Amino acid sequence: MLRGLTTVSFWAADLPAAKAWYTELLGTEPYFERPGYAEFRLGDYQHELGLIDSSYAPPGSATGPGGAVVYWHVEDVSAALDTLLSKGAKEYEPLTERGPGFVTASVTDPFGNVLGIMDNAHYREVLAARGTGDA
Repeated sequence: MLRGLTTVSFWAADLPAAKAWYTELLGTEPYFERPGYAEFRLGDYQHELGLIDSSYAPPGSATGPGGAVVYWHVEDVSAALDTLLSKGAKEYEPLTERGPGFVTASVTDPFGNVLGIMDNAHYREVLAARGTGDA
């Protein structure tokens, strides 16, 4: 039924500021934009991170961190966490060793969204099996 991650959407009351922050963080401009929306393609599988003007949020939407955290694979969680914090993100969950080959952390971006980062042994195994990355 679920075939893969397509788009992770973050709300932002100040969309131009969020677009600028993520453009600097990711080192790339959005590949798709329309009024009230900007979308980036990221990583090995070109997953999408969408920024949406919070005026489009459905009634009753959470205005702060919610119950789900999406983790993005990174090569070095500690370095990525330091980068995020240096750009104004706030620690949500500290760097945590989850077991052999699994390290996580998460932050709240300056716009109130939770951004998770992870070094994940299973992600590396999938890349290696596909011949598209390091094991």
